[in-house]
Amino acid sequence: MAALVLGGMLSLFWKHGSQPLTVGDKVPSFSLQSVDATTFRFKNADHHVVLINFWASWCPPCVEETPSLEKFSQQMSPRGVQVISISVDQNLGALKKFISDYHLTYPVLRDPNQVLAARFGTYKFPETYIFDRNGRLADKIIGATDWGDARMAQFVEALVHWPPALPVQKAAAGNW
Repeated sequence: MAALVLGGMLSLFWKHGSQPLTVGDKVPSFSLQSVDATTFRFKNADHHVVLINFWASWCPPCVEETPSLEKFSQQMSPRGVQVISISVDQNLGALKKFISDYHLTYPVLRDPNQVLAARFGTYKFPETYIFDRNGRLADKIIGATDWGDARMAQFVEALVHWPPALPVQKAAAGNW
């Protein structure tokens, strides 16, 4: 069964001719439904640093990461950093309960069939993509992150102030 699901995801991935995003790639445009069924359209970073976090409420590392990501979002939002979370949950009721229980204030979008996750090259949850002000991928973090770590705030803050004409370099070794 797992092979069938993986094969289906891989064929979907190759059918669109997509490659996993790598550092320097532009953020792709996308359109998804939020939990309240409104359509969220993302076209570009609009000179903001954007974090896109793929996750699920049934994923223990995702649950572990959520409180620090919420706090990080509240801390960095006034600085022009936008956190967008994309849940792969299929159970909308469970997702809504999770959002309520954790008092999430950043946008939570739905990708229950993991189409956008596959387009980004996401294969493990959580995965976070950090895009600079030019809409280019500055780093991809696989697995849970402590968003309260001062190094994370420093890295993202540097992206906020990075001159738009210069390329962004990945943080030291990419280990958070």
